[in-house]
Amino acid sequence: MYLGEKKLLKLLTSSVWKQVVQKGDAVVDATCGNGYDTLALLRMVADSTGRGRVYGMDVQKIALESTSSLLDQFASPDEKELVELFVMCHSQIEDIVPNDVAVRLVAFNLGYLPGGDKKLITRSETTVLALEAAKRILAPGGLISIVTYVGHPGGREEFEKIEGFASGLPVESWNCCKLQLLNRPLAPILIFLFKR
Repeated sequence: MYLGEKKLLKLLTSSVWKQVVQKGDAVVDATCGNGYDTLALLRMVADSTGRGRVYGMDVQKIALESTSSLLDQFASPDEKELVELFVMCHSQIEDIVPNDVAVRLVAFNLGYLPGGDKKLITRSETTVLALEAAKRILAPGGLISIVTYVGHPGGREEFEKIEGFASGLPVESWNCCKLQLLNRPLAPILIFLFKR
C-alpha cells in the first residue's frame, strides 16, 4: 500500500505519540486548527475514570468552533468533558494549564488553518516563545511534537528558528530529531523533542 505525504506524516506522528502518551495523561494541542489532532489526543488520554485531559488552543475562534464541532460528532459527552478549549496564542500555553498538572505531550501543527485565510499564519517569534513555555510545563519523559511547513511565506523562517531552538537544547536532558521527506523539499517537516 502506498502512503501519500499526508497519510505518512499522520502515521509517523500518531505512532510516536502513542509511545509517549498513556490513558489519564494531560496533553496540549497548541494549535487546534480543525480539531483532528485534538480528537486523536483525546482518544489517547481518555479513560474510564475521567482523569485524562486535553488543553486545546488556537488564536482563531473559527478553528475552535471547527474543533468543537468535530468533538460533538465523534466524542462522547463524557469524553468532551475532558477537553478545555481556549482562544489564545500558542505562546500562552502556561496560562491554560494549571500549575500542578504534569503535561505529557505538547503538539504543534504550524502554518495556517486548512481551509482558512492563508495570510493568518503562525509566526516564528511567538512559536519560539511557545516552545520555551512548552519546555517548562512538560513532564520528564514527555514530548514536544511539531509539524512545520516550509511551502508558504514565513514558513521557512519559522522552521529555521525551530531547528535552531531544538539544536540548542542540552543533550543531557533532551533528544531531538527531525523527519523530512528527502525528495519533496516543500513537504511538512516533523520535529520531535523528547525530554528525559
